[in-house]
Amino acid sequence: MKLLFIGDIVGRAGRKILTEHLDRLIDKQMVDLVVANGENAAAGFGLTTSVLRELFDAGVDVVTSGNHIWDKKEINEALEREARLLRPANYPPGMPGRGSGVYETAAGIKVGVLNLEGRVFMKNLDCPFRAADGLVAELRKETPIVFVDFHAEATSEKQAMGYFLSGKVSAVVGTHTHVQTADERILGGHTGYLTDAGMTGSQDAIIGNQKEPAMERFLTQLPVRLEAAKKDPLLCGVLLSLNEETGCCEAIERIQVGP
Repeated sequence: MKLLFIGDIVGRAGRKILTEHLDRLIDKQMVDLVVANGENAAAGFGLTTSVLRELFDAGVDVVTSGNHIWDKKEINEALEREARLLRPANYPPGMPGRGSGVYETAAGIKVGVLNLEGRVFMKNLDCPFRAADGLVAELRKETPIVFVDFHAEATSEKQAMGYFLSGKVSAVVGTHTHVQTADERILGGHTGYLTDAGMTGSQDAIIGNQKEPAMERFLTQLPVRLEAAKKDPLLCGVLLSLNEETGCCEAIERIQVGP
């Protein structure tokens, strides 16, 4: 089976290029399941219920997220209600929503999806490695195919997670930095790995935000308001070919699609 993962969708520009190209990508690559990180899809920060519907309508099957999922409070209800929306699993107990799920393709193939958040240069959350250990075991009771979106800042932490889960999951793909890396590989002959899937949004920008306010922040150290940029959008992601019986990753390919 083929799983397409789309890197952090940022603002209207990201949603627009997603809508314009996703159907064509699905048909061309014969994709069975589409997973996308949508934590910045609403104006560059957070997610709203209307934008979530827009992503599903565009053809996304499962939406993962990260630290910005909490930016808009209205999404809390959707986190509880919508099984296709995930937040990182290693937040403390009692938080809205869920961090993993099993989803079925049109052909009846079950796919486990796990969302985790790193701790290096980020919040002091529960250990993502210990969380992964238990949750992966639970998901594998239902299916050998398990995909992990690891939303983290540090490359070292992402690589550590890749090796930690090597042989236990089908793929570990990083998000959060908004810059696609070129280190795609298959670890141990089983687990597809990419440090960061990149960003789906404006490339004439600083990680998706308008350049001038972002530069002003660095120059003045003042809390300048950032806004999502709109020019030159690019869709970034990764295409995974996964064995339906063993869950092994048989091929991994970085994806970039322009207007």
